[in-house]
Amino acid sequence: MTNIRIGSKEKIHFIGIGGIGMSGLAQVMHRMGFKVQGSDVSKSKNVERCKKIGIKVFSKHDKKNLKEITIVVRSSAIKNQNIEIITSKKRKIKIFKRAEMLGHVVSLKKNIVVTGSHGKTTTTSLIAKILSEARLDPTIVNGGVINSLGGSAKLGKGDWAVLEADESDGSFLNLPVNFSVVTNVDKEHLDFYKNFENLKKSFNNFINKTPTLGKSFICWDNKEIRKMVSSIKNKNYLTYGFNNKANYKIFNTIYEKDCSIFDLRISTPLIKNKIIKKIKVNLIGSYNVLNSVAAIALCSYIGINIKIIKKSLKEFAGIQRRMTRVLKYKSNDFYDDYAHHPTEIKSVLESLKRTNKKRNITSIFQPHRFSRLRLLKKDFSYSFKNSDKLILCPVYSAGEKTDRNYDQIGFSKLIAKNSNVQVILIKDQQELNRYLKKNIIKNEIIIGMGAGSITKWMREINF
Repeated sequence: MTNIRIGSKEKIHFIGIGGIGMSGLAQVMHRMGFKVQGSDVSKSKNVERCKKIGIKVFSKHDKKNLKEITIVVRSSAIKNQNIEIITSKKRKIKIFKRAEMLGHVVSLKKNIVVTGSHGKTTTTSLIAKILSEARLDPTIVNGGVINSLGGSAKLGKGDWAVLEADESDGSFLNLPVNFSVVTNVDKEHLDFYKNFENLKKSFNNFINKTPTLGKSFICWDNKEIRKMVSSIKNKNYLTYGFNNKANYKIFNTIYEKDCSIFDLRISTPLIKNKIIKKIKVNLIGSYNVLNSVAAIALCSYIGINIKIIKKSLKEFAGIQRRMTRVLKYKSNDFYDDYAHHPTEIKSVLESLKRTNKKRNITSIFQPHRFSRLRLLKKDFSYSFKNSDKLILCPVYSAGEKTDRNYDQIGFSKLIAKNSNVQVILIKDQQELNRYLKKNIIKNEIIIGMGAGSITKWMREINF
């Protein structure tokens, strides 16, 4: 990799700085002393956080933005046809993917890298909370806003860095790893990988990067990870999950409306059948218990006292867009969640139904990307079985060309059939508001799900 020196004359431009990962990295680099700026066509809180600490952000992509720029960092969402990418190539400006730049920034840290198809943001946040509580003052670069931080990133003075690794474009393999977590492997980002086998190979390569003096923690409940193990040359890993063969085995789980409580049995080559009782985390759902145990396993392995770990989990303040309550209207609760993949949607709705058996659940789903919908259409259609009603929004394209073959009515019928749920079609934010005003019932849970503008729609509901 090309060396980049703090204090040099490098001037760094982030194309697509409004992305959660891009904005977090830009903020960390700004605080490290780099000359940082960026551009993004969308207004967002991420952009505002950058501006607040003195990062200049242009509101459109233009070759004029690249004056005196020596390095460009591009978001994975930025296409090659972008004028700033084209201009950078013409001027022979060095272009880095976000993960490549992040690798430079944390190259001298002891890195904990969290990846997986689902749950990595929550797991990263939990590990960051525990390390912070242990006064290790870690550098944090996350894929979601940590409520206790008020942002997604923090430059710490300590030796440790906690990083969420986005696998969407394969660049997560560029990150230097000491310890790692792989939460699961699922059919996601196949538009980049072309097929599931290529995606699994990429995760396999990631686990094999674990150094002798480090360790990888992998979820033994995930069948794809169990299949991968035989081809992992580096056997330097430990397992966690509900599975009886896991090194960190979860049992006696209790699911409350606002928390989860469980016991943990640890059985590793160095520890034999140690039991930790009554671990409480302020998150709901079995998937969040798994995320919590990944954090417990890693943090206890590196020597953090279990009392500090339990205290951290009990006080965890959560992450924005992960079951975030945005409105309470009379006896009705409105939530916003980032779930945009069939597995995530199923997990969220199962957790809500388990802890709210007597309440109706209305899902508001905004599909994210035509490419994802094309690949996982059937899987999506089975995802809403725990919902009493589904409001289906138009597809949020995320910059993709509109798929003329997409049939919203046909998709709604498939969901109604396979999930046995009533489906209502709406065409925009205004129609959603009108529908909710006319049809809201008492003591209902309404949850918006998706990775696009649905988060704004949920926050702007008014009665």
